[in-house]
Amino acid sequence: MAVAWHADAREQARRARAERDRALLAGCRRGDSSAWRALLEDHERLVFSIPLRYGLSHDDAADIAQLTFTELLQSLDSMTDDARLVGWLATVARRQSWRLLERRKRETAVEEVPDRADADPAEAWTRDEWLYEGLLSLDTRCRELLIALYLSEESTAYADVAARLGRPIGSIGPTRARCLKRLHELLGDEQEN
Repeated sequence: MAVAWHADAREQARRARAERDRALLAGCRRGDSSAWRALLEDHERLVFSIPLRYGLSHDDAADIAQLTFTELLQSLDSMTDDARLVGWLATVARRQSWRLLERRKRETAVEEVPDRADADPAEAWTRDEWLYEGLLSLDTRCRELLIALYLSEESTAYADVAARLGRPIGSIGPTRARCLKRLHELLGDEQEN
């Protein structure tokens, strides 16, 4: 009996939370700064805690929280289910945490590469040419996405890339994975030839 009561109370609390989120998001869309402050106060602890769970510092967590809420602000008009705000925020904060961890892993890997100042320029040119040929072998959609994400001087944030390429933000990650897999297959085949 007590278990049913607790489940019922949790469901009522979830519904109340979803209703409050809907009301706050509606206020934010109208430009109500008090609604934005209330929304931040309600959810900042959750968003801040996610990077910390990944082992990131408090400064990193603050940066990720800022990025997450900035993305929310930019996505207010395109959100489809205001009742799922908590899940949306958690997903964005996790993605931002993963990106930071991946960027640091790449930076560490680059730092560990021996100095190539005395490397053969012909070898570097051949490697670059090989990658360029692989990119040209991809379809236009994949080539544009990979260039925007990895070779562009502009922002590589998914929201920015999606806006530049005119694609839904949710399609960037899955498409990136498929395109990298295809590029790997093409480069592997070319390397064997």
